[in-house]
Amino acid sequence: MLNNLQLSKDRITPWNKGKLVGQKPPLKLQEIWAIRVRLQIFNNFRDLALFNIAIDSKLRSCDLVKLKVRDISHGAYILKRDIVMQQ
Repeated sequence: MLNNLQLSKDRITPWNKGKLVGQKPPLKLQEIWAIRVRLQIFNNFRDLALFNIAIDSKLRSCDLVKLKVRDISHGAYILKRDIVMQQ
């Protein structure tokens, strides 16, 4: 019985075998500007603003999506600087 159990464990291959895992390398400056230009060409201002905030503030995606308009504006006035705490 023990021998059969060990044989079945040997046949299971891990899901990440042969794949790179861990932290990804940061975007290069050329890649950042390519993304910004494409977002500008397609008039995707919302995603461009989120991308710029993410790059400039180095926020993680979970903190970035929690941002609300009231976090960066007071009425019709948009703040030039704001402090967002990372969770």
